[in-house]
Amino acid sequence: MEENLLQKATEMFLQYGFKSVTMDDIANELGMSKKTVYTYYPTKSILVEAVATNVFETISNGIDEIRSRRLNPIEEIYVIKDFVRQLLKDEKSSPEFQLCKYYPEVHEKMHDKKLEVMMVCVVENLVRGVDMGLFRPSINPQIIARFYFTGMGGIKNTDLFPPKQFIPTNIMDQFVEYHLRAIVTPKGQDILKSYIDENND
Repeated sequence: MEENLLQKATEMFLQYGFKSVTMDDIANELGMSKKTVYTYYPTKSILVEAVATNVFETISNGIDEIRSRRLNPIEEIYVIKDFVRQLLKDEKSSPEFQLCKYYPEVHEKMHDKKLEVMMVCVVENLVRGVDMGLFRPSINPQIIARFYFTGMGGIKNTDLFPPKQFIPTNIMDQFVEYHLRAIVTPKGQDILKSYIDENND
C-alpha cells in the first residue's frame, strides 16, 4: 500500500508539480480516503520529502548503471541527460524549482545529496576526458564540476526561463553543448560534432 502510494505521488508530483497536487488528489487517484494517506504520511511536506528522496535514489542508481558502461565521457554526459529527462518527464512542471520555492527545507536536503553525487560523477567524467585527450588538460575538474552543478540548477529556474518563452528540453540541450564546447580539445570537438549530427537526424 505505502509503495503504491509513494509511486503514484511521485508520478503526480512530477507531472503536475509539488504545489499543484493535493493530498486529496492523490487519495482520489488511488481510490482511498485522505485519512489513509495521512496514516502513512502525516503531512504533505513529509510526503514531498519521501518523493524527492525516491526520485533522487532512482536517478542516482540510473547514473551509476550508465557510468558502469564506460562510455566515452562526451557520450556519457548525453546519455545521463536523456535518462534524467525521461525520468522527470522533460520537467514540464519544473519540479526542482517548485521544490526550492515551496519546500525549501526539503530542497536544501536534496541539494546537498545531489551535490555530493554529481561532484563524484562529473569530476570522474572530466578526469577521464582529460586522460583520453577529449577535454583540455588545463581545466580544473573540481571547478568545472561546480560550474556544471550551478548551471544545472540555474536552467531550471522558471523565473529566468519562463516555460512560455523557453522549451525546457532546448534549454538543457543548449546548456550541455555549451558546457562541452568550453572544455573539449580538437579531438573532443570532432566526437561532439559527430554525436550531435547523429542524434539530430
